[in-house]
Amino acid sequence: MKINDIVICEVTGIQAYGVFISYQGYVGLIHISEISDFFIASIEDIFSVGDQIEAQIIEIDAENKKLRLSYKKANQQHPRIKKMVKIRIGFNSLKKTLPHWVDKAKKKMEDQK
Repeated sequence: MKINDIVICEVTGIQAYGVFISYQGYVGLIHISEISDFFIASIEDIFSVGDQIEAQIIEIDAENKKLRLSYKKANQQHPRIKKMVKIRIGFNSLKKTLPHWVDKAKKKMEDQK
């Protein structure tokens, strides 16, 4: 095992700031900044404890058996991240969509009467 190797590790914990993993007796962290270049609202939407994921080793502390890893360097953009990015389309799209939502809500209210 050396820096820049891509390894398959197991997710052992999830915090708001990153994902904890285990790999061959080592424990490690994939910081949220190393998951994606896009905004991530919730890491739990992407990973679950027990998931087997590929990550690239960016730092090894052999003495303490700790690793720092990068998910984004080892993987193309995760499909769930792509889906979340498509949802976050901005205010212009909201401005276009809002009248439709209002009309739909009014129709639903009228149908309930």
